[in-house]
Amino acid sequence: MTLISKGKSPFNPGQPVPVELFVGRQKQIDHIMVRGAGQVEAGKPVAVYIQGEYGIGKSSIAGFVQALAEERNHLHAIYAPLGGAENLDDVGAAILEATLRSGAFNPTRKEKIRQWLAKYVGEQSLFGFTVRADALKKDAPTVASGLLPFLQEVMNRLQETGVKGVFLVLDEINGITANPKFAHFLKALVDTNALSRTPLTLMLMLCGVEERRREMIHHHQPVERIFDIVEIEPMSREEMEDFFKKAFDSVHIQVEAEAMNAMTANSAGFPKIMHLIGDAAFWLDQDGIISAEDAGSAIIMAADEVGKKFVAQQVYKALRSADYHSILAKIAQMTPTTMSFRRAEVIAGLTETEKKKFDNFLQKMKTLKVIRSGETQGEYVFNMRMVWLYILLQSLLRKPAKK
Repeated sequence: MTLISKGKSPFNPGQPVPVELFVGRQKQIDHIMVRGAGQVEAGKPVAVYIQGEYGIGKSSIAGFVQALAEERNHLHAIYAPLGGAENLDDVGAAILEATLRSGAFNPTRKEKIRQWLAKYVGEQSLFGFTVRADALKKDAPTVASGLLPFLQEVMNRLQETGVKGVFLVLDEINGITANPKFAHFLKALVDTNALSRTPLTLMLMLCGVEERRREMIHHHQPVERIFDIVEIEPMSREEMEDFFKKAFDSVHIQVEAEAMNAMTANSAGFPKIMHLIGDAAFWLDQDGIISAEDAGSAIIMAADEVGKKFVAQQVYKALRSADYHSILAKIAQMTPTTMSFRRAEVIAGLTETEKKKFDNFLQKMKTLKVIRSGETQGEYVFNMRMVWLYILLQSLLRKPAKK
């Protein structure tokens, strides 16, 4: 068989969705654009917390609304991932580097920022530039302690370009929220700006799970009052179908109805899973048509990738244990649409050998924080949907092949 030529895959597992392929979330986007970007353009500072489970698409939404806000509301977008940040100096360094790299949607702004922060630019190349880490680290404390003046200077430098505000996104906050100073830093930033005679037109957005917001509130209770919370839920079936169709159409690949049903059902509304399944199907396809067989193979290929990429390695290894694998598969097949299960119902479907191991299994899963006790006696709930999705996908591998 002659293979068709493969171009660039439209899927990006583990990365935010490109703006041109973004679909759905209209209610949340309208909320952010009207009550957030629109208010900042009008002169009122706003703080937003994008809240949702891991893998739900928070970063993609942040990137999408930043692009919209730059175009429609004349805000200057700065996207700062804080994945490696442990203290406020690290936060300052991340924001400084993010500012240096900002302006991708506006060449004039990009050049003005680059000229202003030229001392941090290292070697230039055809593909961009390197950042002078030494200079960045030296000035990071100044940026962290004086973030408002720094962002005001961004506005001053871009005044001639018609900028009406700064849109700062702080993403990947899992590590930094453990530091109590971060909560105080955010509250001081918002309050100081609000009490200024001429407040900076700042749209501050954080992306994280609910637990991280609660952690910040635990460190400094007033943080609870500063954010407009936008909850991100799993995508609907229609949104998933729209995404897959748009992505595959962009590379001239058709999707059969049965294949579409399989991919949407097993993605469970999670963009990260959708990208993994879609990418696997893209590379498996040999005739420009995603068949049910292609989709089934793609789902099986994606299952292990979910475990490797999105489940903690200690948990991943435990879940793959021969002692527990059969039990997990049976739980997944018994409760494919819910993250909870009941002890009595699971035991009824286990072998005598599995029954003897079941209580140890429950204790191990609770120790690893994979599950927790539910609201009623004998009920257990998975703590992370990504772990549950991995288990559900893995259960497909244990089903006998159709003859």
